[in-house]
Amino acid sequence: MTFVRSTELPGVAKHVTGKVRDVYDLGDSLLLVASDRLSAFDVVLPGGIPDKGKVLTQISLFWFDKTRDIVENHLITANADEIVVRLADAGVPDAASHRETIRGRSILGRKAEQIPIECIVRGYLAGSAWKEYKELLAGNNGDRSCVSLHGIRLPVDMVESAQLPEPVFTPSTKASSGHDENISVDQARNIVGKEIVDELQRLSLEIYTKASEYARTRGIIIADTKFEFGILDEKIILIDEILTPDSSRFWAVDDYQPGRSQDSFDKQFVRDYLLTLDWDKTYPGPELPEEIVRKTSERYKEAYLRLTGHKLPEG
Repeated sequence: MTFVRSTELPGVAKHVTGKVRDVYDLGDSLLLVASDRLSAFDVVLPGGIPDKGKVLTQISLFWFDKTRDIVENHLITANADEIVVRLADAGVPDAASHRETIRGRSILGRKAEQIPIECIVRGYLAGSAWKEYKELLAGNNGDRSCVSLHGIRLPVDMVESAQLPEPVFTPSTKASSGHDENISVDQARNIVGKEIVDELQRLSLEIYTKASEYARTRGIIIADTKFEFGILDEKIILIDEILTPDSSRFWAVDDYQPGRSQDSFDKQFVRDYLLTLDWDKTYPGPELPEEIVRKTSERYKEAYLRLTGHKLPEG
């Protein structure tokens, strides 16, 4: 099984190397190339998941198109031939030789000033929200009427994976290293300003609502997700990826059952396997068995198929 673990474009500066994406600075734009790297427990594993980067890119493109009536995004083009021309203009020698590497997994995006807040929207009581709910319930000063989670009053008898009465906006800091930190809306306003945060909240909730309603018709529950925004020409635009299995919690509608954790359309096979190992969750991570790699790749592709109704394009 083959995968793209890293990319190099001689002649152009690599702006950022993330856990998954290699980002190149082309002067007036950024080229985001999604590799097949995979991280678990904040450790980038030594292998990769075939076509994972293509799934992330193609799902993002699908959602960029579907949400452009709500907010502008950074997309210039994802066409490999057009990107090759940009690379040649940027001074990359023999730019055409990189066409197959970037095809299907790359986005050329407008440069924007990144807003240092991750915009998380939760529609279901899962992950850290479920943990926080239980902690709040345990320390609720004897009040058994309700729990207030991020300003939303919740009943005290909710179970894991239950749907929230309404989606909630729960921002976090965006750490350059280490873990992001959940913060209140008021704390976010102190960081970037009330007007910006209020608009981020409005946009995030509107995008999530539209996307989750559509996804349900395709057999997927979007339990929660995170967005990133930037400012360009004094306007807020959507940047990075959007509503992918890496940035969201996708569950199958036909398998959903409140009261337990749910299977996700992401790297769950990997996490479950790693938890069976005597591994201290530090670098370097272990190599993954071929069966785990294959099942994980199939799960990512199934998410794309369910959402779009089409198989992942070849090549």
